[in-house]
Amino acid sequence: MLLKYKYYFIAIFLLIITIAFPQPLFNFLGTIKPVIPPILAIIIALAYKNVFIALFTGCFSGYLILNDFNLIKSTDATFMSFIKVFEDNDNTIVILLVLLLGGLIHLIQKSGGINGFVESLIKKRAIIETKRGANIFTWSIGVLVFTSGTLSNLITGTIARPLSDAMKVSHEKLAFLVHSTSTPVCVLIPLSGWGAYMIGIIEAQGLSNGTEVLVGSIPLNFYAILAVTGALFFGATNKDFGLMQKAEVRADNKGQLDDPRHNSGKSNNAIKSDKDEKQTSWLNVFAPLALMIVVIIVALYVTGEERGILNGDGMKSILWGIVISTFFAMLIYKIQKIFKVREMINLIFKGCGEMISVAAILMFAFSMGHVVNQLEAGAFLTNKLEHILMPGLLPAIVFIISCVISFATGTSMGAMAVIMPLALPMGMELGISPSLLSAAVFGGCIFGDHLSPISDTTVLSCATTGCDVMDHVRTQLPYGLLFGGISAVLFLISGLLS
Repeated sequence: MLLKYKYYFIAIFLLIITIAFPQPLFNFLGTIKPVIPPILAIIIALAYKNVFIALFTGCFSGYLILNDFNLIKSTDATFMSFIKVFEDNDNTIVILLVLLLGGLIHLIQKSGGINGFVESLIKKRAIIETKRGANIFTWSIGVLVFTSGTLSNLITGTIARPLSDAMKVSHEKLAFLVHSTSTPVCVLIPLSGWGAYMIGIIEAQGLSNGTEVLVGSIPLNFYAILAVTGALFFGATNKDFGLMQKAEVRADNKGQLDDPRHNSGKSNNAIKSDKDEKQTSWLNVFAPLALMIVVIIVALYVTGEERGILNGDGMKSILWGIVISTFFAMLIYKIQKIFKVREMINLIFKGCGEMISVAAILMFAFSMGHVVNQLEAGAFLTNKLEHILMPGLLPAIVFIISCVISFATGTSMGAMAVIMPLALPMGMELGISPSLLSAAVFGGCIFGDHLSPISDTTVLSCATTGCDVMDHVRTQLPYGLLFGGISAVLFLISGLLS
């Protein structure tokens, strides 16, 4: 009962401290003013598990400090900062990319290609005759669908479940494979809205070479690499341990794909296809996505000119890829008479609407980055900690903090937006590679998104595979902690070497 009101007790305690020791408290806050906004955002994100409230509070507190605590000026400056976000062309492109990708994904989902692919595989499933083959097939589909964590969970779980069930793969193991190849793959192959988002988060901290930093962070994103390769290893070898091993033995010996304690509905918690949903060729899913990848790579090469593909304009390339792929999808769906033009436009706008929350996080993140730069938080932390903190320890510390915050909030994108304004400026002041620090933030945030029971990808991977959420969390947790522990050590070594 007391835990229910713990935040009220904390608020009353802080109020008592403020009344009893006003001068010492204000003196202390005065000495740490530059880092109050990001610290406040982190505390609120952990306490309320709401990234929007956390980022808005961080922005508002920053402008309060910049305007000498004038409430009216600070309120006006906060709201104007959100508007000024769109004065920067790159910011606007990033937000537009996220919305357009949502529209394309929704249109593809409704085309019926997923149902057609599932049906063709069910009829020909004899080509996969072992549990190991089913696991490798699941992993392969997850890697191929790298444009969105949500879409990856939906497609991979829907396609792989009938085959995995036939081969007696436990739903815990299937959920692990589906989940491990969703968001971890998205950050390793950022040729999608994920790439635009991460470039935007990096450039919001004052860097102009966001694409270069992002590309450099990929081989250093140890957690994502271990999650993806580890899933392949445990899927291909069936050398499981802990609760996952017990689940696999149960499925083999008793044919129980779920824990009987949570199987009252006999796996009826899986997402069911709409009876009115179409069933068309699987090419309707993969052709637009393949074209998008090709266009992005070509655009990177063209915009990079003599400097090479890695120096291409990442956001512009992704924009071209999404736009051309959307028009291509509309064209082939129209030729096949799957949709009318008006229906496709409505579906695209509906998909854009589903991405509004991500676009809002980006807007808050850009504003937060601007106010933190104005307060020079990175230089402040460097001056205070340079005598007690070895710069080489920073990547490992940032990775661990990112793990904790993203696990508690259940969101990777939101956690990135909260942590990056504090980590990257400080790292640049200490001379740490921006790519290494970005990898620490991205990897840590993927860790939390991967293992948190309140993450949307956790819930969706369970829904498409028929696994109980807490069974999935308990069986996957030892693997995630193993990958996370190895990653922390690797970040420590990389930091000390750099």
